[in-house]
Amino acid sequence: MFNTSSSSFVSITSPTDVASSFPSIPIPSFFASSSGSSSWLTTTLTIVVSLLLLEQSVYRYKKRHLPGPKWTIPIIGQFADSLNPTLENYKAQWASGALSAVSVFNIFIVIAATNEYARKIMNSPTFAEPCIVHAAKKILCPENWVFLSGKAHVDYRRGLNGLFTRKALGLYVGVQDTVCREHFAKWLASSAKNPKPEMIMWTARDLNMETSLRVFCGHHIPDHAFKEISDKYWAITAALELVNFPIAIPGTKVYKAIQARKAAMKWLTLSARNSKVAMAEGREPECMLDEWVKELADPSYKGRREFSDHEMAMTLFSFLFASQDAMSSGLIYGFQHLADHPEVLAKVREEQERVRGGDYQKPMTLEMMDEMTYLKAVVKESLRVKPPVTMVPYTALKAFPISEDYTVPAGAMVIPSMYPSLHDESVFPEPEKFLPERWLDPQSPANQNPKNFMVFGSGPHKCIGVEYATMNIALVLANAAVLLNWEHHRTPDSDEVQMIATLFPKDGCLLKFSPRA
Repeated sequence: MFNTSSSSFVSITSPTDVASSFPSIPIPSFFASSSGSSSWLTTTLTIVVSLLLLEQSVYRYKKRHLPGPKWTIPIIGQFADSLNPTLENYKAQWASGALSAVSVFNIFIVIAATNEYARKIMNSPTFAEPCIVHAAKKILCPENWVFLSGKAHVDYRRGLNGLFTRKALGLYVGVQDTVCREHFAKWLASSAKNPKPEMIMWTARDLNMETSLRVFCGHHIPDHAFKEISDKYWAITAALELVNFPIAIPGTKVYKAIQARKAAMKWLTLSARNSKVAMAEGREPECMLDEWVKELADPSYKGRREFSDHEMAMTLFSFLFASQDAMSSGLIYGFQHLADHPEVLAKVREEQERVRGGDYQKPMTLEMMDEMTYLKAVVKESLRVKPPVTMVPYTALKAFPISEDYTVPAGAMVIPSMYPSLHDESVFPEPEKFLPERWLDPQSPANQNPKNFMVFGSGPHKCIGVEYATMNIALVLANAAVLLNWEHHRTPDSDEVQMIATLFPKDGCLLKFSPRA
């Protein structure tokens, strides 16, 4: 079609040819340059058509035999789909093939649907590195440790392992328990004033934000900072679309996210400074920062010893980035699953009665959490059915021979998908059903195939705070089971999924809370 159009433009009779057959008619001066204008127009159109043809050719060359659109929409590609991503569209993409391809704004994207290919991407740091989304480095800072690779990443991560030891988790669980009970009191007060069910989406995010900031910073951060960070943090979530306006100018999502990051970093940097002062004065650790500072001062510590306030703050911000919306999603679906499956909630309550011995005011301990076997299965199953993160974009650092017959081009985005592995019928019979019991039998297909449980990723960039995140979700649900009753107001959107960086119920999960005698 383009070739025909080009030749047609060339064959159009020029205005000067027409004028020469009527010599007696005066020709206005502006017609004198019309031949040049026609030539300019033809040249411009030829260049544009050539570039469009080149775009299609490059796309077809990179795509080769992979499933996906045969032709890409000029310039924008599948941008319209990325504006309103749906789980149904992603399921259709995964069903199209183990590897499939799309293009968005000339970013060539290969999507891996199988467990084999997803794990291969995550476990091939020489070929691919996490890029999260295109704007992630602008939001998180390009020097953030999460963007390191190779030995530099391994060494940095090793230095952070001490922040998630059992000893450290034992410190955090007391903080989590206190914050949780404070927020439950607010939830009950709000429900007492308002007889209608309310969306738990925002209240759960506030709970998780304060929990994380208290665990990370203790009392080194003022109370009013929690609200400021929480209120502004949504701008970061909103900017985590797969494709976003690339230039951070005022009014854009990326610009707002950067401003939110600056606000959070201000308080986190202050916390790091205050923690160093507190530990130098010989105080006992009360939070993650204190544990970190104390560990660095230990004479037996062999890692890097000096971290600036800014570096520490940036690391905590990366933890906040990784945990906030993922934990919120996991917690919201935990409440929804228990409300929709009262027989499961009854078993959770029976276990809580046994573990707590009827003393519901006793502060939670790590030893108590260890005894909650059924609750752990509930949390694991809830995360499997509705995984907070369905995929993590990587960038191919060089040509990546991902299979025998296909090589991902250097510079392409290559995306391992977790959702299909977590809904593999051969590993999880009746995969869409919420069945915590599948995790209680050591010989079940679920327990015999741990590689399929990819909620927290795989490889060198696997989530470093797995125990912290799952413990927080379990603790909140454990306390809720004994302290609260809640009713789920179901709507046509209750089972529909809204994809905002992580998965959330489309109706925000409408719950009505009341105190439990």
